Amino acid sequence: MTKNKVNITDLFVAAKKNESYVKVCAPMVRYSKVQFRTLIKNYGVDLSFTPMIIADSFCQNAKARASEFSTTVDDSPLVVQFAANNVADFVDASTLVYPYSDGVDLNCGCPQRWAMKDGYGCALLLKPELIHDLVKGVKRNLSSDFSVSVKIRILSELKNTINLCHQLENCGINFITVHGRTPLQKSGDGIDVDALQQVCESVRIPVIANGGIKSLEDADHLYNTLKCDGIMAASGLLSNPALFSGAKSTPLDCIRLWMDIKNQNVDKITFQCYHHHLVFMLDKILSKQQKQEFNYLSTFESVDEFLLEYILNNYNSVPQPKYNLSEFVACEFADEITLKHSSKCRGCSKSLYYCICSKYDCNDIDGNFFKSYVKQYDELDYMCSNIFDETNL
Repeated sequence: MTKNKVNITDLFVAAKKNESYVKVCAPMVRYSKVQFRTLIKNYGVDLSFTPMIIADSFCQNAKARASEFSTTVDDSPLVVQFAANNVADFVDASTLVYPYSDGVDLNCGCPQRWAMKDGYGCALLLKPELIHDLVKGVKRNLSSDFSVSVKIRILSELKNTINLCHQLENCGINFITVHGRTPLQKSGDGIDVDALQQVCESVRIPVIANGGIKSLEDADHLYNTLKCDGIMAASGLLSNPALFSGAKSTPLDCIRLWMDIKNQNVDKITFQCYHHHLVFMLDKILSKQQKQEFNYLSTFESVDEFLLEYILNNYNSVPQPKYNLSEFVACEFADEITLKHSSKCRGCSKSLYYCICSKYDCNDIDGNFFKSYVKQYDELDYMCSNIFDETNL
């Protein structure tokens, strides 16, 4: 089954023509899967991101590909977000999803320590030359109408943020998403609107602003302040998938539609996904005692019985969604790419095809391999590496 695809640049052109903005669902680990993307599309979301996917795992492991990425014929516009720290993984992962998506995004904004430790997310903000190589690698290898974007956080020095955005623009990215907090700030901290505004004014490519969006009023206010090209919401959409429609909390028809989407293809959704989304949706609806009961439910049947008894008991309408869960696409990933990643080096952790370790020659008996190895690594002064200087983030 062929996937319907769009040119993401056209979304920004159309929004600007209508004096509006593109409404975007953020990449959310475990949550922004195809069923949820279908749900929110019925409530005003124009563009969705997949959850962040680790590029090397996606290339190396068939199970990772099956669990991390699924899509339907009408699951578009769609951007696949990857965490990558080398060009080979990012290019190969992007090539694998190219037939099934409208663009890829490089995560340079994840502040979690595990990601920083492995050179992903915010760690890349300290390596603009690597970001350049990652982006250019995909741009050189894939079609020009396939979107390549980057998601960043603002840096403590605003001029560094603007310089980075200029560099990314010069790389040829199609748009940039800027989270209005630094890597060291917590999710509850306020966003730096002034920094976002200066970024919007300094580049010509579309800018999506992200951070602190809990309602349509929040989104409209930030857009009117920044005159940006898009507004991205994350946790606000989890709590209220109808956020961009103007609903103050999750409407009953949204809850019923979520149940219907599950029923359309129950073997394609995990109970954890179905239940966890409802935990968020019902947060402002259930009493404390009801929440305790609901959180301990463990089967599809028990959840649906609870919803019909306590939430949808007076709801007699039948949702008439514009977008239903369409036919799933059987993604076929090219062997010429996946086979390059079939084995992993224990030294550098890269696929053997791209291994960067010094090769040991069993016929070399003069000790030169060991001398060169020691020399190569002893000359590195790790304490001078600014990746450990978190104050620079």
